[in-house]
Amino acid sequence: MPIHLEDRKLARRLKMGDEQAFSQFFDENFARLYRFVLPRAQRDPSATGEIVQNALSKALRAIASYRGEAALFTWLCAIARNEITDWARRNAKYHEHIVLTEDFPEIQAAVDSLLAPGVDSPRREYQKLEVSRLIQVALDRLPPRYGDALEWKYIHGYTVREIAARLDLSPEAAQSLLARAKRAFQEIYGTLARPVIHEARQ
Repeated sequence: MPIHLEDRKLARRLKMGDEQAFSQFFDENFARLYRFVLPRAQRDPSATGEIVQNALSKALRAIASYRGEAALFTWLCAIARNEITDWARRNAKYHEHIVLTEDFPEIQAAVDSLLAPGVDSPRREYQKLEVSRLIQVALDRLPPRYGDALEWKYIHGYTVREIAARLDLSPEAAQSLLARAKRAFQEIYGTLARPVIHEARQ
């Protein structure tokens, strides 16, 4: 396994509080990390700046744990991915969640009825929010790998290969896991949302 000696030297200087090292750290990584995060944060400049700042701050607090097995920037990207996931969970929108329902005709029919023109009302707005809330509840009830895989695929837009890399699986195994996760989600969500689906059809 290659050891990134220059990155390790920089990490040691950061740990010692070297001001020039801090300047070098931000100069070399802020713009690169911003470009990495931007397309993964819906190209929202404000959110991207926040995520990058949080990732760099967390990296500095954890710099003693950096061993040089991977490039420093690769290590920063891993921290940034976690920040992106946290940001997306905090800012999940109804329509982002609804992508998860497209493979399930019964659920999608209810969603379509809620989105139909001319049916806006306080009751419909409540039902929309309830559908979104129940999707998150269903995700939370899944085994962690299932919930993570579905969020990465349908909410964050990761490819199967990216999901496979995050889970340390082959692409084929990741595809199989996604299929099992979708079946489990359908079963849990279908049970939770049955009253809302029934009401939406009234």
